[in-house]
Amino acid sequence: MSGNDAAKTGKIEVWWDMKDCPIPEGYDAGRVRPSIERAFKERGYTGPVSITAYADQTQTPCHVLRGLSSTGVAVAHTRSGSTCSVMYRDMVEWRGQNPPPATIMIISDQVQGDLSLDLARLQQRDRYGLFLAYSTKRCNDFLLVYFANCRWRQLLLEEGEGAPLVASGGLSSSSAVMFYCKSCNFDCQSLKKFRKHLSSYKHGMEEAIKPPDTKLLSATKTWARNYPATPEHATANIHVLWDMNDCPIPEGYDARRVRPSIERAFKEIGYSGPISITAYADQKQTPLHHLLSLSSTGVDFAHTLPWVHYSRMISDFERWSSVNPAPASILIISDEVASSKYRSKIICRSLQKNNYNCFLAYSVRPFEMPLLVTSAEWLWDSLLAVSETRRHTLEKCSESERVVASTGGMFCCKLCLCDCKSLDDFNKHLSSKEHTKEENRITTHSQSFPRRHREFKISKYHDEEGYPPKTKRMRKAPRKGFLPRPLRFTNV
Repeated sequence: MSGNDAAKTGKIEVWWDMKDCPIPEGYDAGRVRPSIERAFKERGYTGPVSITAYADQTQTPCHVLRGLSSTGVAVAHTRSGSTCSVMYRDMVEWRGQNPPPATIMIISDQVQGDLSLDLARLQQRDRYGLFLAYSTKRCNDFLLVYFANCRWRQLLLEEGEGAPLVASGGLSSSSAVMFYCKSCNFDCQSLKKFRKHLSSYKHGMEEAIKPPDTKLLSATKTWARNYPATPEHATANIHVLWDMNDCPIPEGYDARRVRPSIERAFKEIGYSGPISITAYADQKQTPLHHLLSLSSTGVDFAHTLPWVHYSRMISDFERWSSVNPAPASILIISDEVASSKYRSKIICRSLQKNNYNCFLAYSVRPFEMPLLVTSAEWLWDSLLAVSETRRHTLEKCSESERVVASTGGMFCCKLCLCDCKSLDDFNKHLSSKEHTKEENRITTHSQSFPRRHREFKISKYHDEEGYPPKTKRMRKAPRKGFLPRPLRFTNV
């Protein structure tokens, strides 16, 4: 895997959970650092490596601690069950003091759930090169973008013939690296003093009266929603993906004011770059005067069906990002994308890779913290009210206003992949036999998905259990010599 060229010569910080990923029995602890450094060099990373090993160090043998400290590995004592939260807290603090380009590596089986969610949000704001290593539990969370995710034992043994599986012992001690007690905020440079502290009355009392910090504290939960524009994004392109199903035009609202309202909202927070807007919906259900009014202001239309329009929005975003390199900005107007981790995961991964700015608008605020890290968020109604001519925005349009001669927007059928340059051509296409046939095909395919999904699960079950199923045990045979009595018919 290859990361950013600047990051390849920058700092590399490693957080290692020794409980999840212990040193293999018989492995020389002094070889841990060389193995990690070699793995980075094989991928082209030559920056200085710092490693901190977290565990209940009262359970770690002295020869292991000597072996680690002799090669410059820092040792941190944490109470059992709090290692993950302490590691993450230290990592967040380090990120605040060491801006990218830099690289981080997490050696743990717990990179999932709340940790991966918060880390994915951090990565959208500050894009560090991320490496993962695990012992038994691979990170299968698709929210995170990382350059490598390897087995811990394999990483240690990748030296081939020179694999350092030797008997431990005879390692020279070193005082160059710090020993930390996270329970007492104590540090020293001597293993002897460290051991003495961990066995002291003061340390035992501190751990007894202070419960372990086992809950992972989110570093992004308190982030503000609105930030001023940065110089690099202030004049960059802005692309708007608008879900008209979730956020329709209010009744009586002049549709020609949608674009000016969006532009004005961006100007108020310092953005002045060119804005492109694409509206997604079943456009056969959109009133004609809305189509005319929006297109007259340069709004593009994409015709979709409710069960495919999210995938079409994401596909368009991926195509747009491929031809619009960062810095650039994207505004997503959608309740579903704002509240669903599944819907927004692809955009989340893209924001981790590229220097894009993200904005959200929705009709109702999400119940939970959105996965996407935004520079500003708006309620849809309040966004539409931001206009230079506020007194006209919520007034009913007259009949004369509904007829607009100019149509500057583009019209695209996302089902047939057909582009039209005029509203008349667009409407003709949507009423054509070819389009109706394609729409029926997609509808049938979508409606049959639950049945096909059930058949897939049945097939998977048969593969696991074997098919045909095992025959049931035969009933017991009647006792030998026993014959059932024949039916007798008698006259009443």
